[in-house]
Amino acid sequence: MFFHVLNRAVGRERLFRKEADYAAFLRIIDEVQQRLPARLLVYCLMPNHWHLVLWPAGDGELSEFMRLLTVTHTQRWHAHHHSAGTGPLYQGRFKSFPIERDEHLLAVCRYVERNALRAKLADRAERWRWGSLWQRTNPGPVEGMPSLMSWEDCPVQRPAQWTEWVNRPQSTAEEAAIAESIRRGRPYGDAAWQRRTAAKLGLQSSLRPRGRPRVRPIKDSRPL
Repeated sequence: MFFHVLNRAVGRERLFRKEADYAAFLRIIDEVQQRLPARLLVYCLMPNHWHLVLWPAGDGELSEFMRLLTVTHTQRWHAHHHSAGTGPLYQGRFKSFPIERDEHLLAVCRYVERNALRAKLADRAERWRWGSLWQRTNPGPVEGMPSLMSWEDCPVQRPAQWTEWVNRPQSTAEEAAIAESIRRGRPYGDAAWQRRTAAKLGLQSSLRPRGRPRVRPIKDSRPL
């Protein structure tokens, strides 16, 4: 199953203060993949958060991958910035949601690779140095980049003009649906797939409307 994964720094702190911070995080991804080779389809590192789309090989691999990634990054971040003992780096456990393996996967990957463009950190998505689209449009090995980023065996094929497609705006409805999946951990796919996947993974609450349930009046059964 494919998963979108996101985490943010605590208290709006910057995770990446300089280029060396971004490069260090990518090296950690590479190291973790050597131990636990979950396939990485796309990624985008932003100043205070990051997005990954991962394709784990089996049950439990996603949680272990993310544990190794965030624990290693936290330890090295504090060591580098001489801030050990000052508190957590991340706001909490990572957020994730499963993605249906069809055009919904392409929509999420496009959303991730558009992130820096949407935030106006670059004038084109492939010009953001710390995203997977930059890596794909700069052929050849690049020092510090994850070596196991792969789409070759993915069952969903990217459109031929992928880079241009990523640079075109997504619809408001599509962005809103993905954002809601991020907020609630809701499976992203068609309605029937969402229900099946939510039942399989115990995510039924992510499909329920938010807000207090309607209070029904209590019938008084006492005799008059």
